[in-house]
Amino acid sequence: MIHTERLMIRRVCSDDWKAIQTIWADEAKSIYAQFDKSNDLEDQAVAKRITMWASFACGDEHIFLAVCLHKTVIGYIALNRMECGYEIGYCFHSDYHGKGYAKESISGALAYLKNKGSLRITAGTALKNTPSVHLLHSLGFHQTGTEKLSFYKDADGKDIVFDGGIYELLL
Repeated sequence: MIHTERLMIRRVCSDDWKAIQTIWADEAKSIYAQFDKSNDLEDQAVAKRITMWASFACGDEHIFLAVCLHKTVIGYIALNRMECGYEIGYCFHSDYHGKGYAKESISGALAYLKNKGSLRITAGTALKNTPSVHLLHSLGFHQTGTEKLSFYKDADGKDIVFDGGIYELLL
């Protein structure tokens, strides 16, 4: 468990599925949803996926963290082991955007990874997702490249392509 000034960050458990479903439903309404793979929001699918996330709680290959304000799950952080470190992803309910919770919790997770000996953290985000780009920069990440990505097709079946940024932080 990681404690910050305002937050408690812990491994995701199976019972978190409803809170994460609410976060995903909120994310799906965002203008930035077009830049990410959509999540199946059906109860059974969400519960199954979060149970799978919780199954990794005893290891460090995949780390899924629930970010809690008091007892409310307001977001999550996903860490997947890569060579020399981890790739990070995150999502927070929009009711908690702009309050510093993402930066505070990710800073705590980065300190945890550094203490475990991780050397490098990578992240990817759409370059048009300026809040995420600003967050990564504020955490000390540097853009190391770009890539063309597509998760959706238009009405004619053509890929909708966007520019993604590749970011890195050396711990």
